[in-house]
Amino acid sequence: MVFALSRLSVSSNAFAPDGEIPQRNTMEAEDLSPALAWQGVPEGTRGIAVICHDPDAPRVEAGGYGFVHWVLYNLPASLSSLDEGTELGTPGLNDKGELGYCGPLPPPQHGLHRYYYWVLALDTEMDFPEGLTMKALLEKVEPHLLGMNRLVGTYQRS
Repeated sequence: MVFALSRLSVSSNAFAPDGEIPQRNTMEAEDLSPALAWQGVPEGTRGIAVICHDPDAPRVEAGGYGFVHWVLYNLPASLSSLDEGTELGTPGLNDKGELGYCGPLPPPQHGLHRYYYWVLALDTEMDFPEGLTMKALLEKVEPHLLGMNRLVGTYQRS
């Protein structure tokens, strides 16, 4: 995967950069995806995808690492935010084996984990079927990636 960090910026009204993700956005509570907003998408953007990944999860499988919490795609370029618990876009498979968002839930006594909420700007509109894994999505969008950036939140199991 070629990383094309850009001037695109990602924010949330739920938590500050490197701040604690509210419990309501975790599997310990309502398990709602947090509100996200982005600005500064590169010129020529025609589609958006969102991924949430926890690189601190003690899991190595099939050439990957960490835990994928959210894969969301087929979002139009005209979109610049997602509401909490959004129903927009097409859900992919998280590493829990389910469609859509599954919030933070680090193993007990595993300490603080970081959660990377990535926004990817693409030069094409997408029409992918639901259920793509992060790896499958990245393989499809890599040639179309104009820019990307992330918001990092943290969470420690109570």
